[in-house]
Amino acid sequence: MFFQRKSWLRNEFDEKLINGLNKYKLDWQQQKQLLAKSFDPSEEVICESKLAEAKYFFLLKEAKHRNIRLNR
Repeated sequence: MFFQRKSWLRNEFDEKLINGLNKYKLDWQQQKQLLAKSFDPSEEVICESKLAEAKYFFLLKEAKHRNIRLNR
């Protein structure tokens, strides 16, 4: 009974992790495009881009640690 609940919780949080991973990937790609199109990007835009990249790679590392496969 306990293992069944643990599996259910793990699947729920895996789905949340995948959704967050997709969200931050899109955010990071948008920030990269903004930097590429900018003539003279401000420090704030550069920091936001680095922050989005760090969030994405953190979640990617967590997904690899949990052996989550993304279906494409």
